Amino acid sequence: MQKILPSALVWLVLFLAPAAALAEPLTGEQVLKQVDRNLEPGNLEMYRKIINIEPDGKRKEYVLWFLRKDKDKVVTLFISPASEAGRATLRLGDNMWLYIPNVGKPIRITSMQSVVGGVFNNADIMRLDYSEEYAVAGMGEADGQILLELKARSGAVAYDRLQMRVDKARLVPVRIDCFAATGMLIKTLHFSDIKDIGGGAVRPAVMETESPLYKGYKSVMVSANLKLRELPDEVFTLNYLPRVKDLR
Repeated sequence: MQKILPSALVWLVLFLAPAAALAEPLTGEQVLKQVDRNLEPGNLEMYRKIINIEPDGKRKEYVLWFLRKDKDKVVTLFISPASEAGRATLRLGDNMWLYIPNVGKPIRITSMQSVVGGVFNNADIMRLDYSEEYAVAGMGEADGQILLELKARSGAVAYDRLQMRVDKARLVPVRIDCFAATGMLIKTLHFSDIKDIGGGAVRPAVMETESPLYKGYKSVMVSANLKLRELPDEVFTLNYLPRVKDLR
């Protein structure tokens, strides 16, 4: 048997080490952080259309301009319908406000309320990174999907627990079941139509939600025209909300 010289052995270890590292399975925390990066890759702007569908088929649509900075700053501006144009929302961490033109100061709102009605709440519309709000409590795998059990880091989060199904190849969510602290299912989010929505972000362009609390109702959110954009912190303040429309 041929001996491996010490110098050759060193090179062999260096050659095999990267391959071994690549074979290491991702932890639940790493999967969740990659999901966050794929959904919203950094400081950005994009458009979202929200469609609320009632049991009788009646529909109401909203178009919002969405701005995000860091992991805890979100502003949305209503573009349509005309009756809502100019309204804006601000989220800083767990705190949220609604600005209405011709009304005094911005109004405090909560994560479980909804500025558009329907099944989506404010936390769904102005969502922060999942890894910021939830810790991984468990991880499994089935049918080519990674299964994550997520637990809220604080009581200020909209849902106490999430069950997230993640596409193993693309690391984007397929389905999320949202539960209250009592164990009651509040809603289910379905993700579909994976494509480049702009800025090189390949992710689900469509998110639909249904809830046993709103039987027969459905809400759909479509994302498009994502662009990476750096904005000053001033934009994400209460005093700036009346001027957000000037940034478009």
